[in-house]
Amino acid sequence: MADAPIAMSPQDQARILVQALPHMLHYDDAIVVVKYGGHAMGDESVARDFARDMVLLEQSGVNPVVVHGGGPQIGAMLSKLGIKSEFAAGLRVTDKATVEIVEMVLAGSINKQIVGFINAQGGRAIGLCGKDGNMVTASKVTRSVRDPESNIERVVDLGFVGEPEKVDTTVLHQVLGRELIPVLAPVALGADGQTYNVNADTFAGAIAGALGAKRLLFLTDVPGVLDKNRQLIKELHVDQARALIADGTITGGMIPKVETCIYAIEQGVEGVVILDGKTPHAVLVELLTDHGAGTLIMR
Repeated sequence: MADAPIAMSPQDQARILVQALPHMLHYDDAIVVVKYGGHAMGDESVARDFARDMVLLEQSGVNPVVVHGGGPQIGAMLSKLGIKSEFAAGLRVTDKATVEIVEMVLAGSINKQIVGFINAQGGRAIGLCGKDGNMVTASKVTRSVRDPESNIERVVDLGFVGEPEKVDTTVLHQVLGRELIPVLAPVALGADGQTYNVNADTFAGAIAGALGAKRLLFLTDVPGVLDKNRQLIKELHVDQARALIADGTITGGMIPKVETCIYAIEQGVEGVVILDGKTPHAVLVELLTDHGAGTLIMR
């Protein structure tokens, strides 16, 4: 049986409102892009909380845009179908058979599941992908990897893996401000007419930049950027973030995440936040409280 809601005194409720209202005014009519990671969406109760948060944001005057990933779900479907999948330079090598599954999972089952969760919470979500209205035009990604034995660098053909080349916000501007919440899958067409699998973080950064978003939130499975003592860094400027990469404080998978944050800021986003998507109501805590929930990176 579910736990009964905790009773709050009118004074406690008033204190919460006093703290939240200035933040609500700060984000009134602002665009907030939320990148919802494949790992963060694995727990159904967390997914329902996330959907409720998106609805509450929209009802409070914010214009949320959701961009989702789906790496674990794509991997599970490829395994189920017996299609072997490899990674190179941190990206999934995507041949013709794989890109069809990627599109089916991202623009199909995952996208509509998130739309369903938001609608079940009283919102009005609409599922789209980069192909719709030529929203995102992608170009083929090329990456180089260094052989650890020979130390020779070679170019890897990643197949149908793309990166955003151009963003057309026409469709999104038709949707935003009309009590609709767009939910975007990172699949896009190339100028060559091919379908490309785009990294969801990069896709979100390009969308947020093109929209001039006030905030881009990356929901991950970590609290944010940590210092060398494993303590959360609340705020960073771009130059500080680059310095932390250079001195080895930021390592591993956090490097491309922070580099994408910097890319988004250079595209025109006011601020980017990395936060733990499994923390209950992390988005509301970040946007509507004084202390926030993750690491804010700003120009």
